[in-house]
Amino acid sequence: MGRAARSNIILIGFSTTGKSRAARGVAARLGWSFVDSDDEVVKLAGRAIPEIFAQDGEERFRELERQVLTEACGREEVVIATGGGAILDPGNRELLKRSGMVLCLEAKPETVYERLLNDTEYSSNPVVRPLLAGSEVLERIKSLKASRQPHYAIAHRTVHTDKLNLEEVSQEIVRHWQSWSHDQDE
Repeated sequence: MGRAARSNIILIGFSTTGKSRAARGVAARLGWSFVDSDDEVVKLAGRAIPEIFAQDGEERFRELERQVLTEACGREEVVIATGGGAILDPGNRELLKRSGMVLCLEAKPETVYERLLNDTEYSSNPVVRPLLAGSEVLERIKSLKASRQPHYAIAHRTVHTDKLNLEEVSQEIVRHWQSWSHDQDE
């Protein structure tokens, strides 16, 4: 396997597991670039994600997401924070696996729910997650996580973020990267 084929760190996982914040911190630590696929989709579409879902549907959002991931994965030394559902697409899963170390950030449904509440209550600009909108949010989280869990299994490594702060999550990611990268060189 060539070095370029494994020169990225790709974070997958459910909403609020810390992918974007941790990716930004890890990129700064390593001196790498950082890409948040959701942010890049917003830039590409010129609209917020809820607007894309409402006006064009999830399928269009996933097309834009695939385009963004293809571009990001073609680069080297980049930490990529994927959207929570990016792994639903089989092509994305293959692309991510070929592009570097895939690391899943995991949290229990109850932790995800609490983090969503905190985002809504304490953020001046809360993120609206279209797939989690509506009533019975905890049940929806449990259902979505269960349906996505088999796809998260593509990850080379997993970090459980329930009881970790951002610094600890970033440290774990770097530790896993160093170990994984060393294993690839042997």
